[in-house]
Amino acid sequence: MDQEQVIAYIKENNIPKVKFAFADVDGVLRGKVISTKKFLDGLKTGYGFCDVVFGWDSNDVCYDNMELTGWHTGYPDKLCYIDLSTFRTVPWQDNIPFFLADYSGPHGNTVPADPRSLLKKIISECKSMGYHAEFAQEFEWFNFKETPQSLQDKNFANMEPLTPGMFGYSILRTSQNSDFYYDLFNLLTQFNIPIEGLHTETGPGVYEAAIEHCETLAAADKAVLFKTAVKEIASKHGIAATFMAKWNQNLPGCSGHIHQSLWSEDQSENLFYDGTDENKMSELHKQYLAGQLYCMPHLLPMYAPTINSYKRLVEGAWAPTTITWGVDNRTTALRVINTSIGYTRLETRIPGSDTNPYLAIAAALASGLYGIKNKLKLNIAPTAGNGYQDKSNGSLHANLFDAATAMQNSSVAKELFGVDFVQHFTQTRLWEHRQYAKSVSDWELKRYFEIV
Repeated sequence: MDQEQVIAYIKENNIPKVKFAFADVDGVLRGKVISTKKFLDGLKTGYGFCDVVFGWDSNDVCYDNMELTGWHTGYPDKLCYIDLSTFRTVPWQDNIPFFLADYSGPHGNTVPADPRSLLKKIISECKSMGYHAEFAQEFEWFNFKETPQSLQDKNFANMEPLTPGMFGYSILRTSQNSDFYYDLFNLLTQFNIPIEGLHTETGPGVYEAAIEHCETLAAADKAVLFKTAVKEIASKHGIAATFMAKWNQNLPGCSGHIHQSLWSEDQSENLFYDGTDENKMSELHKQYLAGQLYCMPHLLPMYAPTINSYKRLVEGAWAPTTITWGVDNRTTALRVINTSIGYTRLETRIPGSDTNPYLAIAAALASGLYGIKNKLKLNIAPTAGNGYQDKSNGSLHANLFDAATAMQNSSVAKELFGVDFVQHFTQTRLWEHRQYAKSVSDWELKRYFEIV
């Protein structure tokens, strides 16, 4: 909808209030409900938000290592702007109008740390090169018969899964929770997050959903909204959903794989496909893939942003550990899917479900374009077997501290995303590591309390 259509909809339906939100560095939606008058008044001038939303972590604890904002700046308001093209209504909240916002205003991006604005910049570069990019993110997540209060009361221990047992692709388990299962599919589609497939994965109470692919920014918007929407729908059924990358050491982790392809500007030709090539890959596809391989160690925190992310990136856990690629190989970091012209694409398998989709997709697209701009050769052979054993091109960083330090010092990361973003983002990741490093875990108590 354009502005005239939105205003007409609001007035014709006597809408008293609207809801809007934006994603912070962690991908957490921050927003509010505002009156229709305030909504209309702010369409051109923007809406003030205390910039602490980029100055605190996912638990609302203020960073002590930031230049962008902090006690030293007085935490002023920064203006965010609603993107009217994101209009949708929330079917499980009386169809209240909903919009996404970011910090790209008439005078440019006012907050270098804003993830959506960063992705818009990369998309603009992609278009200037003559390409239309299509993306989609898929998610796995665990569901529990819990509430926010019960989780706190139990101290996040002894949680009851929605269903017991390892029931991957189970028709039985989804039928036993059909009200929740079909609510997810139907309500998400009504919320303009069309679901391509929804099924159980292997593990107690774990589901997987694939979102239909579309233009890059819309795909990222849908991925960001998907996670919060699932949590809200689950809550209606007395269920708590988690998108942690790895909530239990004995169970598989939760992926957030990213699917992508480049098309001609009129979207008539998949530029990743070449029927004459052995792997059906065009030269452009190979350059794009080579760019991701090259940039991977420089950008890993954008794919794996939390301490917990690296608990998933271990051998034999359906998540990559090496800088590898393969054709339809689920043990490599990058998987080429070439079953048909229209569906030939690249799957980036590093991200878990804990990612900020704006940043993970920005990393994938920017590094792919880097390969095209620099005409990088795909000199690394595809891994035909076990990708965990193929360490010829190196391995991924094993923890957030090493990954964030590498990105902080990377000239490649600064070239792709700018010094200001890299400085702020990596400082947030190093802060996250410090919070973890000073904590005392249950593992330490059980191991050392009595014996040492």
